[in-house]
Amino acid sequence: MTIRVLIVDDQMMVREGFSVLLNAMDGIEVVGEAVDGRQAIAQVAALRPDVVLMDIRMPEMNGLEATRQIVASDTDAKVLVLTTFDLDEYVYQALRAGASGFLLKDASARQLADGVRVVAAGEALLAPSVTKRLIVEFSKLAEAPRLADPAGVMELTERETEVLVLIAQGLSNAEIADRLMVAESTIKTHVSRILVKLGLRDRTQAAVFAYETRLVTPA
Repeated sequence: MTIRVLIVDDQMMVREGFSVLLNAMDGIEVVGEAVDGRQAIAQVAALRPDVVLMDIRMPEMNGLEATRQIVASDTDAKVLVLTTFDLDEYVYQALRAGASGFLLKDASARQLADGVRVVAAGEALLAPSVTKRLIVEFSKLAEAPRLADPAGVMELTERETEVLVLIAQGLSNAEIADRLMVAESTIKTHVSRILVKLGLRDRTQAAVFAYETRLVTPA
């Protein structure tokens, strides 16, 4: 299946550049563009993209509020945040708002395409070299309410807690399965149960939850 992508950025050159790069990739099609958060929300409703590449700093409505509204709406679209800086002060908030991950704007064409595919497949884009560091840094400073009641951790089985910790460390299902010496399908089942029990949308929110509840602590 072709992955349908909406590009949201207030800079025309950025939109056009990403559009050219992604349309050249197999299995990816850019179906629309938006210049700010308000247009993004309208385009998501009209075009039903699979993935939204979302800039943060835009006029009218920023990417943070747009992400929050898109995630809360009746759509299966995944939001992949784009930022110029790997420690952008807004990125952590975007992850908490429901974004499935983020990429730097200087990512290569292959990294961009791989990021879109990962997010479209329902995985979190948690590169240990960047995203984990960002989550750790901002989890220290977060003042907003937590994603879910920390008591929810008590509802997890010992194995589910173990899987949640490994998700927060940036491991994929395959890597977790290898670490725990079980089938990957078993890990997928654990992940689904974790999300249901904690009332979370995806693996990214699960990782943030693990840090915020101090189930995982910065090294």
